[in-house]
Amino acid sequence: MRSSIFDSKPAALVCAKILIGICGVFIICFEILSNYLLLHDSATYRRVSQQFPEAIQARPSGPGEPTSVLMVGNSLLLYGIDMDRLRKLTSGSLRIHPLFLEATGYFDWQYGLRRLFRQGAKPQVVVVGLPVNSFFASGVRQDYSPKMLLDGRDVFDVASDLRLDRTATSNLLLAHASTFWDTRGVLRAHILESIVPHFQYLFWLVRTNSVVPQGPEFEAVAISRLRALREICEANGAKLILLIPPTPSSEDADRRMVFASQQVGVETIVPVDPTTLSARFYQPDATHLNTDGAAIFTSALATALLSKAVVLNTAGSPN
Repeated sequence: MRSSIFDSKPAALVCAKILIGICGVFIICFEILSNYLLLHDSATYRRVSQQFPEAIQARPSGPGEPTSVLMVGNSLLLYGIDMDRLRKLTSGSLRIHPLFLEATGYFDWQYGLRRLFRQGAKPQVVVVGLPVNSFFASGVRQDYSPKMLLDGRDVFDVASDLRLDRTATSNLLLAHASTFWDTRGVLRAHILESIVPHFQYLFWLVRTNSVVPQGPEFEAVAISRLRALREICEANGAKLILLIPPTPSSEDADRRMVFASQQVGVETIVPVDPTTLSARFYQPDATHLNTDGAAIFTSALATALLSKAVVLNTAGSPN
C-alpha cells in the first residue's frame, strides 16, 4: 500500500510540471497575440508607441533654435489640436513633441513625466494639458497607462497615492508587466466592435464622474498637485505650463484653476473661453471638439504659446 502511494507522487509531480508548462505556453501565446493585435488594430497603441520614444528625444535647443516643448494630455488635446497646423504656426519659435493618451488624468502624467525624464527626455518646457475634472481625477487609466506610462519602480508609489488595496495593486503590477493583462479590456472592445455595429458610439453614453472639490479643498488639492508637477519639471531643467482646454460650462472651474496656478508660480494657458463655444463646435459626446472647434482652439493655442515667447525662450536658454 505504501509503495503505491509513493509511486503516485512522482506521477503527480510530472503532471504538475506538464500543467505549468502548458500554462507557460498559453501565457507566451497570449502575450505574442496581444502585441500583434494591438500593433495592427489599435490606433492608440501605435500612436503612443511612436510618440513616446520621440518625446524621449526632446533636447534643449541651441542659441537661435526653437524652444523644445513636450506637450502631454488626454483626448481633449488629441481631438482638439490640429498638430500639423500648430507646428506650422509655431515652427519659428517652438519644437513641439506631443504625447497624448485618451482618458488620462493627473496621476497618469505625474508618473508618466517621471518615466520620460528617467529615460532621457530633456525638454525645456513641459505643457500639461488637462481639463479641470481630469486634473482632479483620483486614479490612473486601467489599460495602456500602466504599461506605457508607468515605470515599474513607481507602481507601488502609485498604489500608495491612490490607496489601492492588495488586489488592485496586484492588477496594476500585472498590467505593467504584461501586455495581455494591461490591454485585455481593449482587446475585448475590439472583438465587440467586430460583432456589434457602431459599438464605439455606445461609449458616448458613459461619463467619467471625477468629483471636483469645492471651497478651500479645491485650492488645496490643486496647489498640492501643481507644486508636485512643477518640482518634477524643475528637477529636470524644464519649465511647467498648465494648458486648460475648453469643456462646456467649465468657466468657473477654469478661473479657479488659474488662480491656484498663480499661487504656485505655474504659468497657465486658457486659449479659448468655454462660453464662446456653442454646442456646434463639439462632437456628439458634448465633450470633445469637432473639426471646427479644433481649428479655433489650435489657432488660439498657437497665439497663446507665442505670446509667452519671452518666458519660453528664457526657460530654454542653455545653462
